[in-house]
Amino acid sequence: MVNYIDRQLLGHLKRHQKAYREGLIGVDQTSQALNGMRFAELPPEKQLVVLAALEKNEAPGDVWKRRSPKVFFDLVVNHTMQGYYGDPRHGGNREGASWKMLGLPYPPIRGRQQYDLARPS
Repeated sequence: MVNYIDRQLLGHLKRHQKAYREGLIGVDQTSQALNGMRFAELPPEKQLVVLAALEKNEAPGDVWKRRSPKVFFDLVVNHTMQGYYGDPRHGGNREGASWKMLGLPYPPIRGRQQYDLARPS
């Protein structure tokens, strides 16, 4: 989903760039406060503790005095879901993996039929 979010932050979701910049700093501040390490350096089980603090709106860190950790958490979850379940042409859902997992056919989009007919199966 990183590819999807990165691409969208340069285009359609450009208005969220500041939220991501500050939010990612806040995630590291929370991680440092709870574990003495940056988020990326933590083992997965400790990363989950940091994420739970964000989700509960109980994350320590100076950034969270200006911005809600829960709102940032929800923003990232929302964008992750958009990338996971959306059309692969937007940079997420590689090869329609989530559609295949759910047993959904490649969804038709108005005006795309001419391209679908030319697409190899």
